[in-house]
Amino acid sequence: MIISASRRTDIPAFYSDWFYNRIKEGYVLVRNPFNLHHVSKVPLSLEVVDCFVFWTKNPERMMQNLHIIDGYPYYFQFTLNPYNAEIEVNVPRKAKIIDTFKRLSDKIGPKRIIWRYDPIIITNNIDEGYHYKYFELLASKLHDYTSKCVISFVDFYLKAQRNLKKIGAYDINDKDKIRIATRLGEIAKLYSLKIETCAENIDLSEFGIEHSKCIDPDLIESLLGGKLKVEKDKNQRKACGCVASVDIGAYNTCTHGCLYCYANYSSNVVNDNITRYDVNSPLLCSCITDEDVITEKNAMSCAFLQKSLFD
Repeated sequence: MIISASRRTDIPAFYSDWFYNRIKEGYVLVRNPFNLHHVSKVPLSLEVVDCFVFWTKNPERMMQNLHIIDGYPYYFQFTLNPYNAEIEVNVPRKAKIIDTFKRLSDKIGPKRIIWRYDPIIITNNIDEGYHYKYFELLASKLHDYTSKCVISFVDFYLKAQRNLKKIGAYDINDKDKIRIATRLGEIAKLYSLKIETCAENIDLSEFGIEHSKCIDPDLIESLLGGKLKVEKDKNQRKACGCVASVDIGAYNTCTHGCLYCYANYSSNVVNDNITRYDVNSPLLCSCITDEDVITEKNAMSCAFLQKSLFD
């Protein structure tokens, strides 16, 4: 079983103490986002967890206690964008995040930290030239600390449309996407960075840009030192290349306040949810009620050992 922590919220930035407590307890409870009273009990033992995939904009608070998960394979999807506090409201200043990126890489190795330049937004003030300038600036600072960058273009999710319209964001057509991605790929090549797209329908293979698998079986196998038997994640978009994982986060709990976010639909709901945060609760920003039905997830490792021809 692969654990995603989390597409729904930034666990490393805000809830790492809770996460480490769940590791110590050996399980986590997760609400079904489409049926909140259906709760899954997900085991977190070494015997069933093949890898943790962390999604974050700021893992600073998590880093000092990474030794707690030393026995587990894991890696980070680390988003570092060129936007200011108008768009990424509560994300720390870029100089601090770049320093955190470097220190995390020094701690766990560049193989286990993927740089995400995601999403690419175009407005009157943030044009293509802006992205080329700041992508190269970031690449020049990060290339010794990672080997891959994943890019994607902004999606106008219903939850984010109003915020994106406020800043005058454009819907980017395929022709423009191809031009922008190709130029970013050229810049990445200057710094020996591999570049891939996340959940994009456009084909850029002729420019050396492949579709990414952010939940990446090849990377996980290299961390495990063995093979995985996994299928494509049926719960993600068709263009998504990720293999199946179990997400242990909760929507409407991230306080970065990014205007393009699809995981929050109301700042009031977010503020209400975080008042329920209990570092010792098995549920994130929630507690069990009499209406909840808890089902134990039938989880198992996806890893298998290849037998020699002579076994």
